[in-house]
Amino acid sequence: MSIGTIAAEIGLPDGFKGQAIRPGDQSYDQARAVYNRMIDRRPSLIVRPTGAADIRDAVAFARQQRLPLAVRCGGHSVAGVSMVDAGVLIDLSSLKGVHLDPERGTAIANAGALWGEYDREAEMLNLATPGGRVTTTGIGGFCLGGGYGWLSTKYGLTCDNLVGADLLTASGELMHVTDDTNPELMWALRGAGANFGVVTSFEFKLHPIRPLMMAGMLVVPNVAGTADVAKAYRDYMDQAPRDLVTGMATILAPPEDFVPPELVGTPVLAMILAWLGDPADAEAAIAPAREIAAGGLDLVQPMPYTAFQAMLDPANQPGFLNYHRGMHLTGLPDEVIDGYVANGREVSSPLTQGAIFRHGGAISDVGEDDTAVSDRSSPYMAHPIACWAEPSDTERQMAWVEGFPDAVAPARTGGVYLNFEPDTSEANIRAGYGDAKLERLRALKAEWDPDNLFRGNHNITPASG
Repeated sequence: MSIGTIAAEIGLPDGFKGQAIRPGDQSYDQARAVYNRMIDRRPSLIVRPTGAADIRDAVAFARQQRLPLAVRCGGHSVAGVSMVDAGVLIDLSSLKGVHLDPERGTAIANAGALWGEYDREAEMLNLATPGGRVTTTGIGGFCLGGGYGWLSTKYGLTCDNLVGADLLTASGELMHVTDDTNPELMWALRGAGANFGVVTSFEFKLHPIRPLMMAGMLVVPNVAGTADVAKAYRDYMDQAPRDLVTGMATILAPPEDFVPPELVGTPVLAMILAWLGDPADAEAAIAPAREIAAGGLDLVQPMPYTAFQAMLDPANQPGFLNYHRGMHLTGLPDEVIDGYVANGREVSSPLTQGAIFRHGGAISDVGEDDTAVSDRSSPYMAHPIACWAEPSDTERQMAWVEGFPDAVAPARTGGVYLNFEPDTSEANIRAGYGDAKLERLRALKAEWDPDNLFRGNHNITPASG
């Protein structure tokens, strides 16, 4: 059956050129699968567009049929906001392509690009944009939700590097949004998710990146006394220059050739770092961290930026059951590190990890009210990631994540990073934005999407008239 015939059957316009997938079609189950296997939703229609005109048709169809609408790029949302039951899914994975403009200092990426694809193109010219720490993450949801990456302490969040966006609104209008054309809408696109339409392409700032950087992990067993190692590493992170990007993760040692057999499957603390500055200064910058982790595994070596970006991929594979959190922290006092390291000894899945990322730097340079992103001044983010294979293990894995906030409770700001949150409740949305920003966003939502068509997300409801 031709595309035109299928489109007519469904009720899409004759000019629709994309792919339309329905329940019962051979590719339906594969098309509705997302990163998190806990999400099992069944759209009435999945649309893979060829361009903005097809997206306009799908949005109009959902509006006319009064169907819920979701938008998916990489499908990494732990809450499953990129999937919908009995509604329309606009799957942007068909819209690939990244165009670099080094003279302008930007890249234009179509909405279906993944961060690994974007990084591969930009690296050809030794350029990069702060992006996802897992290469299969879509650029769209990541950017629109804020976008914390390894480069962020030096170059800001992904959304801080957004200079233009082509936006298809609920009314079907395609508009190019910039700070000059619509500063209020641009403010919202920097952190408020897919609440205001479908972004069909993004223009990002590009930054120079070294062909090789010193990067990797320092790994020590998570045993009695490991909290002292973590505290020493914290002290170093707190005074390190912006060119040294860092984090920690509690994991189980993987069955890799570089891991001693007696360590495989046991709890360890991984200290992650990369030096972004002059290669001549790398050894001196990393030496204190190596001293802190003396006696453990030293996996720090020269590598391309794309290799560093892919380092966490083996522990973040699609198709597993996932449950995450994202919590801003005021710091890492000793009692928090004690709880964090102890919680790490309870990790029971080889793909589960308790991450704490060092932020600040260029993230905090942007004013709290300059974007929809909140908690910019928080120097750390806690990100427990439970990932497991068997449904019978769900209760135990979720309980581990729910225990993580208790471990870091003395340092929590009360704010959350919604891209990492499984909860889409009103209370959690308020925790993501704060009262003042949420009211500003609700007023903007009433202007651009008064019927709340774009509600398959961490939803901002329109302000009532």
